[in-house]
Amino acid sequence: MSRDCLATPVPFSAGTAAPHTAQPAGACDCHVHVYDQRFPAAPGARLLPPDASAQDYRALQQHIGATRVVLVTPSTYGHDNRCLLEGLAALAAMGVDARGVAVIDGSESDAELHHLHAAGVRGVRLNLSLGVSGSVDSIVPLAHRIAPWGWHLQLLVPPEQLAEQGAVLGQLPVPLVFDHFGRIAPAQAGRHAAHAVLLGLLQSGRAWVKLSGGYIVSSVHSVEDPLLDALAASYLRCAPGRVVWGSDRPPATASAGVQPLPDDARQVDRLADWTAACGGPALLHQVLVDNPQALYGFGRPL
Repeated sequence: MSRDCLATPVPFSAGTAAPHTAQPAGACDCHVHVYDQRFPAAPGARLLPPDASAQDYRALQQHIGATRVVLVTPSTYGHDNRCLLEGLAALAAMGVDARGVAVIDGSESDAELHHLHAAGVRGVRLNLSLGVSGSVDSIVPLAHRIAPWGWHLQLLVPPEQLAEQGAVLGQLPVPLVFDHFGRIAPAQAGRHAAHAVLLGLLQSGRAWVKLSGGYIVSSVHSVEDPLLDALAASYLRCAPGRVVWGSDRPPATASAGVQPLPDDARQVDRLADWTAACGGPALLHQVLVDNPQALYGFGRPL
């Protein structure tokens, strides 16, 4: 299908053409945020994007051909998950199969965690790059707090800290998920100790990685960066059953002027480039459908 025949603008995405790549049935976008100024930003939050609703995301979802989605509480709200919960409820009302990744401080009661679980939360995020809550000392306590719920711990961590914490991460009682290519810059692939740590965790079956935010880790701030090819391939070849994809929509750093607004159709097509080079259509299906289903429990009752 021609990209031009489906040309239409969608909120917070550059370009109007649809992807060249048809996504398989059950494809999941594993990294999406919702924003609403009715919910106050946490003190010290550095990213303050404009409102972006679940309805806005539904337009993008239809544009790129995904059917499932994972909402993630952004750094903007600290450990306030009300916007996330409202977004999950709105998606459910639209008939969209959705899961969530919350942010907690570890002091929450079992009743609070049960409420999150019932809403579809299957993991918690610790953002050590732009977050305003938690620290590297939170890793172990958070992992033990969420282990009884069968949740994973999602980390956004600078490479230096990832390398330093390798031994600790390998002993945690929960799966790990690293978003935004593990925060590894393409030029660091095969050179930085953090890349080796992440590959080791993937190969041991203790971790997953999201091919999201390529325009964030790229030195040229673009998913078109050819150096992303080798970084993506390093993960896909190491552990093809442990890789998922996300649009990182809406791109908060682009709203803050850090880099240009990405074209989400091109993000889909670039994923297709990477999987084609490492395995073909079967691998694309694995990354978009099979792996998210295993990680987030799609296809099973909440």
